[in-house]
This record gives sequence, C-alpha cells and structure tokens, in this order.
Amino acid sequence: MSGIYIHIPFCKQACYYCDFHFSTSLKKKSEMIACLVKEIELRKSELKGAIIETIYFGGGTPSVLEVDEIQLIIDAVYHNFDVVEHPEITLEANPDDLSEAKIIALSQSPINRLSIGIQSFFEKDLKLMNRAHNAQEAKECISVAICHFDNISIDLIYGIPDCSNQEWKENIETALRFGVPHISSYALTVEPKTALASFIEKGIIATIDDEKAQEQFHILIEELERANFIHYETSNFGKEGFFSKNNSSYWLGKKYLGIGPSAHSFDGEVRSWNVRNNAKYIKAIQQSQLEIERETLSKKDQYNEYVMTGLRTIWGVSLTKIASDFGEKYLKYLENQSKKYIKEELLYIENEILKTTKKGKFLSDGIAADLFMLNLI
Repeated sequence: MSGIYIHIPFCKQACYYCDFHFSTSLKKKSEMIACLVKEIELRKSELKGAIIETIYFGGGTPSVLEVDEIQLIIDAVYHNFDVVEHPEITLEANPDDLSEAKIIALSQSPINRLSIGIQSFFEKDLKLMNRAHNAQEAKECISVAICHFDNISIDLIYGIPDCSNQEWKENIETALRFGVPHISSYALTVEPKTALASFIEKGIIATIDDEKAQEQFHILIEELERANFIHYETSNFGKEGFFSKNNSSYWLGKKYLGIGPSAHSFDGEVRSWNVRNNAKYIKAIQQSQLEIERETLSKKDQYNEYVMTGLRTIWGVSLTKIASDFGEKYLKYLENQSKKYIKEELLYIENEILKTTKKGKFLSDGIAADLFMLNLI
C-alpha cells in the first residue's frame, strides 16, 4: 500500500513561524491545479503498480481551493492509480475557510478526513503567530465540522511566548469538549529566515522558553491520556481507530508520491523532491518535464531514518529488524549507544523493541541523533 501527498502552495497570509513552501498570491491557482493534474499523469508509473490507500492535501493551505478543484485532482489520482475501496482522503484546512456551506460541500465530496489548523483558542496567541482566523472562527468551524465529519484532527501549538501552563490546559480542555478523535500538537519552533526569528532577534517577541515547552508537552500527554487518547507518535494523539493512516505510512517506511512544488517522494530506496518554486514548477510541467532532485539512500541513511522515525512512535525500533536488514554490526552499535539512555530511563527495551519512555519522548529526536551511524562500518 502507498500514499499520494499533494502540496497546495497557497496561503491567504503568512504565519510568522512557517517555513513551508507557499505563496500568498493566488493568481496562478488555475495553472497550478492543471499542473498538479498533469504531474499525476506524468508520474503514474513511479509507484510500480502499488495500490493507493491514502490521499493527503497539504500545504500551504489546501482549503483555499474550491471543492470542484479538489475533485479534479482526486479524479486524476483515480484515473492514473489503483485506489483502495475506502481510502483515507485528508484535507488540511484553516478555520477561516470553513464556512458551514464549505464544510457541507466537502462532506459530500470524497474528502473523509479534515485536519484543521486551530493552533490556539486564545486571540493573543493567534495574533502573535499572525494566523488568518480568530478564536471564535476556530470554535465555530469545529462545531459545524463535527456534525458532518467523523474523522477530524486539529492542530495545537505549545511553547508560545506568554502562554501560561494554565492557558495551555484550557486550550486542551476546549479541544476535548468538541469530541474530536485526533489531535496533532507541536512545539513552536523558530525556523531561520522566518518573521518569528526576526521578531525574536529584535526583541519584539519573547524568546522561546524550551523548559516551558517541555512542561507543556508533558501536560499535553497527561491530559490526553486521561481522555483515552493514544500517544502513537511524538506529536500525534488519536482515539482507537483514528490514527492518521497517511502520517503513519511515513513513519513505517512505506512508499509515497509527492505531487506539487517542494513535495517529497520515497520509493523505498530513493528520496526525491520537486523544485521549491511555483513559476519553475509550472513552466517545467507545462513542457512535460519534471524538475526533481533525487538521492539514493545508503544502508547507513536507511538505518538512521528507521531509528529516527521508530523512536518517535509507539512501534519503536525493532532490534530483530536491525539485525536482519542491516546486520549484527549495526545492532551492536545501536545497543552500545542506547545503554546510557536506558540507564537514564529515557529508553527501554520490551520484547526486542527499543522505545522511548514517557520522560524520553520530548527528547526523542536528540536521542535518535546520538544513535545515528555517522561512519560506515
């Protein structure tokens, strides 16, 4: 089984923290949609007959598209690939795009999962991040969406300057009152060359407090576990039966095809990515050309990726798989590097699976980096 990711590179306005590829000009939207359809056709043989089980519209802000434009792209996928009978089809959406009429129209389309970028229910937080919606719109859109979609995920951001632990708890409690079955939550991160980085450097916005972010991460775990959510990946919590199939496929190393400017693809051995420029992307596709860079992953790269993704999930890193896929030397290296983290109760081994403890979850990326193979053995 494989997935298709479709990058919609448009936003109404730029969030201060975002470093994803997008444009705030929608002038080329029609041309872009035509090129997305054409790229799907041009790349129909890349997954080598694999069956598609997920279609994911990411961005940018995919909800800026009209429902008939989304349908056009979905139709292209069905025309060029074999798709399972009931695929997971996700649309990332912002509250300001989700009028009641739009939600109803989406519910009558093949879209069966909404991922709504709430980020916070506090007005001051939304203004600090330069979100296009307000707190009232956030609440109203979920109230309507929950009546028309069973499968809804919302995004929340923690570690926001001036957001107290009590306010963070209120954010979580507000989300839980709506009864959504999935929550993705991320620490506010200062990416280079973003407006947020500039404002912090100039003292306009307070510096991110990593210690507070860690506290709020643990508050998040406690509150959601109490509400019967499963913490199945560092940033993702779902009720039973509501894990993101699309995201889970990335973490489990499945193949996927990325369509659109800046989109990444993976076929099991080769990782590739499209040009990160709308004009160059459109020009190339109109000439039936693909502006793609490719990288063949070495055995060491594949090991490092497996360790990174495995430690972020409840599925962990299988020591048996390390031995069979990479060899005894890799296994010995992993076991040796893990010892100090096991002693510090940040990692543990259960049934030949290496996992992070609750204390180690927030630090999983840093721990994984220390388990990476840096030199060939």
